[in-house]
Amino acid sequence: MRQLTLLAAGLLFAGASHALSLADLSQQDATGGLKDALSQGAKLAVQQLGKPGGFSNDPDVRIELPGKLGQATSALKMMGMGEQVEQLESSMNLAAEAAVPQAQAILIDAVKQMSVQDAKSILSGPNDAATQYLNKTSREQIRSKFLPIVKQATAKVGVAQQYNALAGQAASLGVLDAKSANVEGYVTEQALNGLFAIIAEQEAGIRENPAGAATSLAKKVFGAL
Repeated sequence: MRQLTLLAAGLLFAGASHALSLADLSQQDATGGLKDALSQGAKLAVQQLGKPGGFSNDPDVRIELPGKLGQATSALKMMGMGEQVEQLESSMNLAAEAAVPQAQAILIDAVKQMSVQDAKSILSGPNDAATQYLNKTSREQIRSKFLPIVKQATAKVGVAQQYNALAGQAASLGVLDAKSANVEGYVTEQALNGLFAIIAEQEAGIRENPAGAATSLAKKVFGAL
């Protein structure tokens, strides 16, 4: 019995001695593993949202009319404008789905530019720390890529001009955010919000289950958190 007890204690000690913490990882490994995981999350988010139905079939990111205009949707449908409202909302989501693939190269470049200090802050930060970093470093660039694509897509829909007229009035009265005052600006912001929401989901998933990471280095780093 004594030998079994000593053997069990030895195994527990050996297991504890091999458990990794962030302090045990080199800066190169920690940064490399984080970059692998971030690149994976960004690519998966773009693939998920950039396919047909990526926005329109996902209730968490689906784009609908904003604020007071959204609340008026039922009334518009009762007035016989249901088809126009559905056409506008469909065009909004299609525009977002068409724009999202433009984000991938910008996101991957932001990951490559990450410093060791950035990586340290992210790894010791909250579950969406990496997503916050990408949002801060790449949102403006992605917006500039999205906007012309969204504008081209929504310009084909006649009711978009009606949206702009109504939204402009609503914004001037303070009942609608200025960013929502035209359809292309609104859809672009909603597409960005949806993109970073899905990246945050990917990040949280890898933090919770490091085995789901695409590379052994990423598994090692997130397993040490």
